[in-house]
Amino acid sequence: MYIAFINPQGNFDKNDSFWTEHPDFGGQLVYVKEMAIALGKMGHNIDIITRKFTDSKLNAFSKESDSYNDADNVRIIRLSCGGDNFLQKELLWEHLNEWTDNIVSFFKKQKRTPNFITGHYGDGGLSAAMLKQKLNIPYSFTGHSLGAQKLEKLGATKDNIHLLEDKYYFSKRIEAERTAIKYADTVFVSTQQEKNEQYTHVLYNDITKDSMNKFVVAPPGANTDVFNEIEAKFDKDYKSKFDKILKRDISDSRLYLPCIILASRLDPKKNHIGLLKAYANDKSLQERANIAISLRGIDNAYEDYSAAKSDEIKILNEMMKVIHEFRLQGKITFISIGSQKELSSFYRYMVKKKSVFCLTALYEPFGLAPIEAMSSGLPAVVTKYGGPSDVLFENQIKYGVLIDVFDLKSISLGLHEALNNYIDYKKKGIQRVLENYTWDATAKKYMEAITKIIKKNRSHSSIKIHEYFIDSITNQITSKLINKYIEMECLYEQNKED
Repeated sequence: MYIAFINPQGNFDKNDSFWTEHPDFGGQLVYVKEMAIALGKMGHNIDIITRKFTDSKLNAFSKESDSYNDADNVRIIRLSCGGDNFLQKELLWEHLNEWTDNIVSFFKKQKRTPNFITGHYGDGGLSAAMLKQKLNIPYSFTGHSLGAQKLEKLGATKDNIHLLEDKYYFSKRIEAERTAIKYADTVFVSTQQEKNEQYTHVLYNDITKDSMNKFVVAPPGANTDVFNEIEAKFDKDYKSKFDKILKRDISDSRLYLPCIILASRLDPKKNHIGLLKAYANDKSLQERANIAISLRGIDNAYEDYSAAKSDEIKILNEMMKVIHEFRLQGKITFISIGSQKELSSFYRYMVKKKSVFCLTALYEPFGLAPIEAMSSGLPAVVTKYGGPSDVLFENQIKYGVLIDVFDLKSISLGLHEALNNYIDYKKKGIQRVLENYTWDATAKKYMEAITKIIKKNRSHSSIKIHEYFIDSITNQITSKLINKYIEMECLYEQNKED
């Protein structure tokens, strides 16, 4: 079968270049890459179709075709739109018509069209819907995260919605998601929680309420060839680096202690500050463990991080303020991690110190990072808000520790619990991943759903999507829908206070 993965955020190459360095280079790239490779191993022909651009700072995405090592059935196809420069995802909307036209031309040129399309994130989902309209090819939608949840977490109000709209283009994003959901032949979600709560949000429920039967729960997984307990040949190449950095940042008397590991990108919603404040206010936790925070492209954050992006600098400034205010120097290290191989080596290095992984995100749609850490042998202490609540707890069995990230005491108690029950959570975490969260298992669920759709021939060509939806009537309706929702929320909060 020939399947096309549609993801216009142009950031795929064989070296996984620049991952974690930009908000657009996040978990969905890992998901698409690993899913494509897993399906390719099953014998299917897979194209990851993304955006071609030339940028002096992001110089890995200018060739039209690329491939991954040892993935013979997977191609990376890059097609232009919106000029030569990199565009952040919020600026891609108005160029998707051009991009999908170029995809159609590509298919015609190679004289072959896919049997099925799978669209990722709102922009990829909208593009898949456009391609269904143009070519009558069935498609699935995988949202990864939805605009409504981000709108909530950013605390949207009548007073600030115009500022958030100017920065994040919420009306365009949510309209794209609504379109993608409405016309999708199936919608893949990572957890039941994502299906039952995120997609039934008031901003989507008029679309989803009568179509919940087309949702398929297919949890993503860890690449167990990379993330595992077995020492790899490349571990030795990194060990001296890790030793050197810990000796640089951690007091000699504390080098034997385990670490609390934060390995997510610098983003306000990842809530690094929550972990630091919980640690700063718990002397006993400081006595038991150090903190290791992974960065990318910053060799020594204590000396200089001026090359980081402005939003990242704000977070690092706040982190340094907490470190100095509570005299945490010698207890916290910052380490630059440049690849998945290096990250997996770092995890194995930290397992030997009996360290734990921590994710204090305000909301996490699924949480691939904890699964990779668990697969490597690290007990996981993770936000209870979002998908991790399904991953770490089922049938009254705890496979890790869920925490309330808005409660500093909950964070510190959760870390103590993981350290106190290290071996138990380590074993259960590995077991959980191997039984439920591998890419092979995810790929099988994808193919079961795709095969059923193709057999039923549910695709049709009569869908109507605005060719240029950005300033369309539907977009205006979505803006009004968002404003009405915010007014309802504000009224609800006011009634609670009264």
